[in-house]
Amino acid sequence: MMWSLPEPMLTVAVESPALPVGWAAEPKWDGYRSQLAVYEDGRVLLRSRQGTDMTASFPEIRAAAVAQLPPDTGLDGELVVWEQDRLAFERLQQRLVRRGVGAAEAARRWPAHYVVFDLVHAGADLTGWPYARRRAALGELFADRGLEAPLTLCPSTTDPAVARGWLEWAAAGVEGLCFKRLDEPYRPVRSWRKYKVRVTTEAVVGAVTGSLVAPRTVLLGRYDAAGSLQYTGRSSPMSRAVGRALVAQLAPPADAHPWEGWSFSAGWGAPRTLDVVLAQPTVVMEVAVDVARDSAGRWRHPVRAYRVRTDVDVEEVPLFGSGDM
Repeated sequence: MMWSLPEPMLTVAVESPALPVGWAAEPKWDGYRSQLAVYEDGRVLLRSRQGTDMTASFPEIRAAAVAQLPPDTGLDGELVVWEQDRLAFERLQQRLVRRGVGAAEAARRWPAHYVVFDLVHAGADLTGWPYARRRAALGELFADRGLEAPLTLCPSTTDPAVARGWLEWAAAGVEGLCFKRLDEPYRPVRSWRKYKVRVTTEAVVGAVTGSLVAPRTVLLGRYDAAGSLQYTGRSSPMSRAVGRALVAQLAPPADAHPWEGWSFSAGWGAPRTLDVVLAQPTVVMEVAVDVARDSAGRWRHPVRAYRVRTDVDVEEVPLFGSGDM
């Protein structure tokens, strides 16, 4: 009997890393959310949260599913790629567009792992089971079948101390924690919770969207070892208080700006470009950032503009690519 993968269960952001009573915690991976199905006829489907078929782009995951999983199995999890001891989201992005020989070569260069955190089908629909029961069945599947890489079982705990310990994995690209209620079935709603690790750091304001007298967001940079200002990320819309404080410090470029002629994407990997106004790169902004970075160290997600640091000189800002958040 043919069956379909369910619509994915989604998360809502929370500000506290505390594990509530009656919930389980899992590490939140900097990867690509995906569901995996193995059907009775041997067909395999690996699809994204938006429903895109990614099977051909990840031949090593398909091969592992055929070799290791029983037919009539549906899983939910995260595709990840490791590079230089941390998760490399941009490699996943590059792999999504490859097929055939190109996909096989990419699998050799940047092999993916599928980190499984839920079992939604096992000969029958399991979405009505509570999380605790589904999780126990998932653990039994890994143990009974001896599943191994690139299939990986995501850790889960109800111990707050263990969950707090996972936050120390941020340097490797673990973004934070996911919280899941033990008695909740799998439903297509935003009921799981996610906490993202954020730290504060400094960067130089190189440009703004809006205008210098009414900035909406800031484009941030850091100087590299050669003294060139490199783009490192963009902020989300600023609060009125931060915007007013920034206006008092902004000035147009006094001479040639290092970003003259550059274009900036509206989002990480997005084709649309921003209309920006260049600013004299002498203002330091303290920002709150999460751990998601590309291989060069640029922040993939918009940062939160926290405050203008008139007490910090540009020379005191961490260098681009230094590893500092």
